Amino acid sequence: MNEDFYCDEVLSGRTSVQKVIETDNVLAYHHTRPYYPVHIVAIPKRHISSLLTLEQSDNELLIELMDVVKKAASQVQSEHGACRVQTNLGKYQDSKHLHFHVYYGEPLR
Repeated sequence: MNEDFYCDEVLSGRTSVQKVIETDNVLAYHHTRPYYPVHIVAIPKRHISSLLTLEQSDNELLIELMDVVKKAASQVQSEHGACRVQTNLGKYQDSKHLHFHVYYGEPLR
């Protein structure tokens, strides 16, 4: 996998995705290789490496991203009764682009 799947594949349009929510600065879509029965990924459309590299100037984008995560989580919880929201850092972060997972159910693999 590329270092940044989201910029290299999703945001470039090389990999098509099923959008859930989209704003001017944020995209939430169904994971291309889901680990859970319901698995949504929310990303900023501008490259930010991780939660730890956010700057003060990113506050408005972070609020917009969290609003999209909240809306996606609300949809999943409304439909399934529960959900999880997660981000990964360091060696747990496969793609070096800030992203949040919104998911429901037991792992598929």
